[in-house]
Amino acid sequence: MTYDPLKAAQTIAFFAIQQGNDIDVLKAVKLVYLADRESLRRRGHPIQSEARVSMPHGPVNSTTLNYLNGAFRDDGGWSGVLSDRANHRVGLANPEINQDQLDRLSTGDIAVLETVWAEFGGMSGFELVDWTHSNIVEWQDPQGSSRPIPLDRMMAAVGLERPIERAREIESLDQASRLLASL
Repeated sequence: MTYDPLKAAQTIAFFAIQQGNDIDVLKAVKLVYLADRESLRRRGHPIQSEARVSMPHGPVNSTTLNYLNGAFRDDGGWSGVLSDRANHRVGLANPEINQDQLDRLSTGDIAVLETVWAEFGGMSGFELVDWTHSNIVEWQDPQGSSRPIPLDRMMAAVGLERPIERAREIESLDQASRLLASL
């Protein structure tokens, strides 16, 4: 369960398809975070396997934001799904991509993404910033910098029991997956 750039790109592609094949970057990163949060609430695990941080504009998935900002050369399939960021937007690399081709996303992932889109898809990026500042209790104002959001704090915020133990289980699975992948 290490970070999967292709899965993250397909998550953003799902939202871009709903938006008409491109989406505001700020809106995309908020929706990705909200999808992970909803997945935690429903299924006990996030869609993306990555660190999350509080930033001035609210919570974000750190590695996904770095990919959106072009920070990685080895894109792990990202560029086959999404175009480079331009004018604060990101779009599909191929306008023919449709939801059926988003094969890294499970049926459960798609159900979560559909729920998040139904609730938040009509909001702009800055409306989502305001909403997350007011409603995401695990977000803490980083005073112009960034601050980690531990998985157990997200779990507690969505009402999961034993968040520390559950977060450790997920982190142990991630470590084992990384170790096996390196063999």
